[in-house]
Amino acid sequence: MNAEKLNAIELGVFSSRLEAVCDEMGVVLQRCAFSPNIKDRLDFSCAIFDARGELSAQAAHIPVHLGSMAYAMSGIIEACTWQPGDMVVVNDPYLGGTHLPDITVIAPVFIDEELVAFVANRAHHANIGAASPGSMPISTDLEQEGVVIAPTHLIRSEQWQADVMAQLCAGQSIGQNSDMSAGQDEGDFIAQVSANNVGLQQLMALIGDMGTNKYGVALAQLNDYGERMALAELSAIPQGKYDFTDHMDDDGIGKSRVPIQISLSISEQAIEVDFTGTAPQVSGNINCPLSVAAAAVFYVFRCLLPDTVPSCAGVFRPVKLKAPEGCLVNARRPAAVAAGNVETSTRIVDVVLGALAKAMPDRIPAASHGSMNNVAMGADACEQLPRWDYYETIGGGMGASAAGSGLSAVQTHMTNTLNTPVESLEMHYPLRVRRYQIRRGSGGGGAHRGGDGIEREFEFLADCKATLLTERRALAPWGLQAGCDAASGNNQLNGNPLPAKCELSLKKGDCLRIASAGGGGWGVQ
Repeated sequence: MNAEKLNAIELGVFSSRLEAVCDEMGVVLQRCAFSPNIKDRLDFSCAIFDARGELSAQAAHIPVHLGSMAYAMSGIIEACTWQPGDMVVVNDPYLGGTHLPDITVIAPVFIDEELVAFVANRAHHANIGAASPGSMPISTDLEQEGVVIAPTHLIRSEQWQADVMAQLCAGQSIGQNSDMSAGQDEGDFIAQVSANNVGLQQLMALIGDMGTNKYGVALAQLNDYGERMALAELSAIPQGKYDFTDHMDDDGIGKSRVPIQISLSISEQAIEVDFTGTAPQVSGNINCPLSVAAAAVFYVFRCLLPDTVPSCAGVFRPVKLKAPEGCLVNARRPAAVAAGNVETSTRIVDVVLGALAKAMPDRIPAASHGSMNNVAMGADACEQLPRWDYYETIGGGMGASAAGSGLSAVQTHMTNTLNTPVESLEMHYPLRVRRYQIRRGSGGGGAHRGGDGIEREFEFLADCKATLLTERRALAPWGLQAGCDAASGNNQLNGNPLPAKCELSLKKGDCLRIASAGGGGWGVQ
């Protein structure tokens, strides 16, 4: 490439234009989506990749979506043949996905028949064909969690593959017959395609303005700049080796206190995160593929960098991962993974932060509430109601730090969604929210107090089924620098305690209460 390099101002404008494309994709996806989970909770993410599948830019959406795509997109790209006008759909966790409800739609960018980039978005669909409503079951096998979609063309040379769309919306495995009825709304898939179409238009306009040679030079320059900035900032971490272990409460089917262990090695040019010592994969669904573990690790180190550092592949070059195959965070197919994406990823963040706290005690916060507090519910169609599926995550308390007290009633770390507004929830589903408030006093005490959790209580206006996938019910979020642990969370049905992970058959009039944990305190009170 002979194109001249960009100066500092031009590089900053280039980075901002890439991020703006991702932001615009997100706006289109939100406004075109039909399901409350996407249009209200914003459970989606958008990004741009280069022709090799390396991350070029991303919007500030869901960390677990974006990090896992950044780690594994090259494998997805290599699995397909690409032509102008194509779009591929995939959700296989062992091919760069997270868990089955997160469905990714990818589109190539061709300029004069040359493949130069990809745009992609990932969105959470509340029903992907599992037997339990919400497609977040207490599972022991991947196939119990719904339809597994290998990379498949949804659009081929601008032609919709009607059979693929029909099978997706019927909850069928591609190319196979199935009795599962997912009830997927075609509108959400169309919203994802629309978001990619906008990304294609805007990115092609950007590349058209610059020319493909200059675009390639600028992208290489951006990645090199990101790597330099990352190394400069991460050099503030004292070199050495730091260990930490934390535990998952349980796997939902009998195994408790499942350890996640890391050894964090900091050198001048690299950070190695070694998960040797982590528990083997378990029978329950808290396993996760390595791409999800990578997302959690990338997230933590991205948080140490200034906002001005671009979110591109170069930023993550110094971070190296090592995890034994077949362990909890590098599970083998067909291990169940529904909760690994949402719960185990969150605990990996705690473990990495715990190790870093030994290196930088005044910069790292105490543990946050440590769970996405997943609630999935719904029912098959009956005379009074059509089939419905609902899924949401519930926030909690943020850990305190040397900078101040933790925030109360917020989503933290690997989730970056909103709550479902009460009005939207009650309009779409046979539910009533009886209580939605801050759980006062649940944050850990200390010189700086941890944030408080949330209490959310649902009353059921019709019979249905529900699944809870929650954590930090047995093991409380920890404090730092002699700060106190937070109060652990709890779940109740009609005032009676429930396990952290369970499936429920609910009757009209029943009340389900979720009380999330607070955040740990920091420093001596």
